[in-house]
Amino acid sequence: MMEESAVPKVVVRNFAISLDGYGAGPDQSLQNPLGVKGEELHQWAFKTRTFHRMFGKDGGSTGTDEDFSEKSFENIGAWILGRNMFGPVRGAWPDENWKGWWGDEPPYHVPVFVLTHHARPSFTMQGGTVFHFVTDGIEAALDMALAAANGRDVRIGGGVSTIRQYMAARLIDELHLALAPVFLGRGEPLFEGMDWPALGYRCTGAVAGEGATHLIIDKA
Repeated sequence: MMEESAVPKVVVRNFAISLDGYGAGPDQSLQNPLGVKGEELHQWAFKTRTFHRMFGKDGGSTGTDEDFSEKSFENIGAWILGRNMFGPVRGAWPDENWKGWWGDEPPYHVPVFVLTHHARPSFTMQGGTVFHFVTDGIEAALDMALAAANGRDVRIGGGVSTIRQYMAARLIDELHLALAPVFLGRGEPLFEGMDWPALGYRCTGAVAGEGATHLIIDKA
């Protein structure tokens, strides 16, 4: 399992991928936030106690999958999201009505920095989540997130393109990928065209859960 460190890390946690390497389905839309068939990647997470609590529900599974889900929120001081992780709107913001996929109280409870090409004012949601919109690229967003995290870790929430950009720049210290036992056939590939060993990444752990296999990847 992952351990907290006194030195802030840039981490990816609980990011689900298919057996054929896709981290999201194709054709994301308001009706399909995770892309077509994308929900199949997350069935293991939907069953956990942590996920139930995110929606104010009781119950949920315990065990290895729950252990990883619960751990994924520990020591996180800020998040970075790609624009698609914030919503389905493309291009210039038509208005400021869209507040994210999660309703009035998103599960983050810390500052969240959204990568975008189109500026938008920051705003605060219930539970302490503050969304900021960064137009100056991934390194600027990371600098802001590290400052806001106040000594805690920064979590890269996705999506696939965002993780690939930070991986290519060797800015991610640790990844936890949840390998779901499904094939998507098409979608957004996480590994395609990237030489992870050449970038200095190696798999240092694999743990079988009830609904997914949990892979830990570290930067050498």
